[in-house]
Amino acid sequence: MYAEDDYLMLSGIQHFAFCRRQWAIIHIEQQWAENYRTTAGELMHKKAHDEDSFEKRGNLLIVRGLRISSHELGMSGQCDVVEFHQNNNGVELFGYDGKWDPIPIEYKHGVPKENNADELQLCAQAVCLEEMFQTNIPEGFLYYGENRRRSRVEFTDTLRDEVYKIAKEMHDLFCKGYTPNVKPTKQCKSCSLENLCVPKLQKAVNVRAYIEQGIKTNDL
Repeated sequence: MYAEDDYLMLSGIQHFAFCRRQWAIIHIEQQWAENYRTTAGELMHKKAHDEDSFEKRGNLLIVRGLRISSHELGMSGQCDVVEFHQNNNGVELFGYDGKWDPIPIEYKHGVPKENNADELQLCAQAVCLEEMFQTNIPEGFLYYGENRRRSRVEFTDTLRDEVYKIAKEMHDLFCKGYTPNVKPTKQCKSCSLENLCVPKLQKAVNVRAYIEQGIKTNDL
């Protein structure tokens, strides 16, 4: 259990799964830079995070920008969309008759990724909702803007275990105030923080040789 003062941003789990160094630069060093991908993604999330938006369609209640948190993960944030489906075995909601099953929906600008960063973020949202509503959420959905389709995500024990493992690693690094080095990969080119991170410097090179090479280049 974490105290509220020690909560980390839930959205950071996606950054951490993508690149631990990227997460540390954003959440520990408090640095940020925009590119086309981040700007487009931010515009999509602004549409989704309308906290005054409650829409009811028969047996379906759609809530946008719902604030969530978890003492066990030590995280807080917002869901893009939570759909509450009426179900006799669900949970009670203040102001609404019947019982309801919550299903988190996360909006992403691009297409499904090669890694499971998006799935981990969505699963973390489900863990928060489960703790808040004292229920079990077996699945959620990722909506990708480019193909305009939902992808179903099953919250397996393996995925849940990875969420808790990453949450602990995030808290450990945050407490140390440590920005880890990482091995540069092709995904560095798509990162908006490339100029802040300078991934080339992460390679194992002789510092003196690097400085001397820089001096020679400037002299030319």
